[in-house]
Amino acid sequence: MHSLQKDLEKLHEQLKNGAIQRAYRALVFYMMELRTHFKNTYPDYSVSALYQGYMDMTYFAISPQSFKKRDLKVAIVFNYEAFRFEVWLAGRNKKVNQQYWELFKDQNWPSYRIVTPGRGVDSIIECDLASSFNLSDTDALTNRIEIGAGAFIKDIEELAWK
Repeated sequence: MHSLQKDLEKLHEQLKNGAIQRAYRALVFYMMELRTHFKNTYPDYSVSALYQGYMDMTYFAISPQSFKKRDLKVAIVFNYEAFRFEVWLAGRNKKVNQQYWELFKDQNWPSYRIVTPGRGVDSIIECDLASSFNLSDTDALTNRIEIGAGAFIKDIEELAWK
């Protein structure tokens, strides 16, 4: 049987050495810097605040005008369980997610995962951007994420509403 007390004891032991806190701070700080980069580089995009999450995901959303008018957004996500950076297409709410999932579910996009709606599912389409990365070279990582997110946005625009 699962024991919350045992989980808390394990967490306490892991936190004692400080590595988890340092790594978490570095990831969140990088995501704040990445958000600022997108906000400054793409002034015509709406850029949300940073959501730090519960060590499940940390993300911010960007909304090019073509997406915003369709109640869609693109989330730049750090997925803690998979330990990678991802880009997600998401709707303004569950109803929008369902509507676009119906539109996309039968399309064949080999580079992307079309995600079945359900409880706790926030995305419609997902793509991995960086599963191996080095936070000591943030310029290279930012470039990789920016290029991947740009290609994702372009693909959605070209395949979805033409």
